[in-house]
Amino acid sequence: MKIKKLFLQNFRNYENEIFTFSEGLNVLFGKNGQGKTNCAEAVFYLCTGASLRIRHDKQLIRIGAESARIVAEAENRYGNVTIEADIYENKREIRVNGSKIAKNADLMGHINSVFFSPGELRLIQDGPDERRRFMNISISQTSPAYYTALLRYNKILDQRNTLLKNRDVSLVLDTLPVWDEQLCKYAAIIVQKRAEFVEKLAPHAKEFHSFLTDGKEDLVIKPDRKYEGSAEEIAKTLQRRLENNYEKDLRLGFTTVGPHRDDLDVLIGGVDAKAYASQGQTRTAALALKLSEVQIFKILSGEYPILVLDDVMSELDLPRRKKLLKCIADVQTILTCTHAERVLYGAECNKIRIEDGKIKN
Repeated sequence: MKIKKLFLQNFRNYENEIFTFSEGLNVLFGKNGQGKTNCAEAVFYLCTGASLRIRHDKQLIRIGAESARIVAEAENRYGNVTIEADIYENKREIRVNGSKIAKNADLMGHINSVFFSPGELRLIQDGPDERRRFMNISISQTSPAYYTALLRYNKILDQRNTLLKNRDVSLVLDTLPVWDEQLCKYAAIIVQKRAEFVEKLAPHAKEFHSFLTDGKEDLVIKPDRKYEGSAEEIAKTLQRRLENNYEKDLRLGFTTVGPHRDDLDVLIGGVDAKAYASQGQTRTAALALKLSEVQIFKILSGEYPILVLDDVMSELDLPRRKKLLKCIADVQTILTCTHAERVLYGAECNKIRIEDGKIKN
């Protein structure tokens, strides 16, 4: 899987630029604030239909313009694919090979990407939301069923939470079982898919972490809650937990159990990394997770995703920079940095200099 060309029109600070990428390492370099990350963001947007940086698409439109356009010419194992996104003030249109898609689920999987930036340290340091977000984005790109179940689960969850705020307790207690049955149906799909993902992820994360630390530290990734049995058995277990928490949920006004509250345990040397990891340990663990995510895509889809490394090298010491370059040798990578010469160490690459939203030769 690779991206050949990327066309940006009125996207962020780009007026009209065409990027041509090689199959291996592509380095976008230049001073801070010139648009390197904006290019990386455009790639991720065409893979997932969403930005990691903003909530509203209209913020992607260049100041003074009425719309933005992103086009990628790419290739996956099935052949060539063109993805286009036209973004307006209050709407957007996304097309795959000329056909307009109605929902994000139809976009997922045409080109996959793994995005890593210094901000991804939140994956280790911050609360459970960040680790669930990591799983949701990754699994959704290879499993439309997961993405659809997640959307429906969240919609029902919102309706259940609204019901819990109703002052008519008898009405709430009569109605909750109806919502719970639907909620648990989709929850079981989410739980199973996450369990499969973590089971594949954990050994790769352990291996990459060992390589990056020269075997000095051990990384363990595991779910914080274990669900047993078939999807039907998981649904019944979750339904019992919901019923047992009716009183608590009514008192608090929201749903206190379910996959929207689950987490991952991240242990370094047997110690909880969320609470005790140093900044350096956090960086290495987060990088190991992201490199493992690349391997999972290869296992599930049969080809590597596009790896986007946004200003990552500045956060790593020299030995880890060299090790990272070895790890990504077989993966099409878009890497941003301020000084290309300081991070390449002789590696062959396609260098693209960015200055004020323009490609400079």
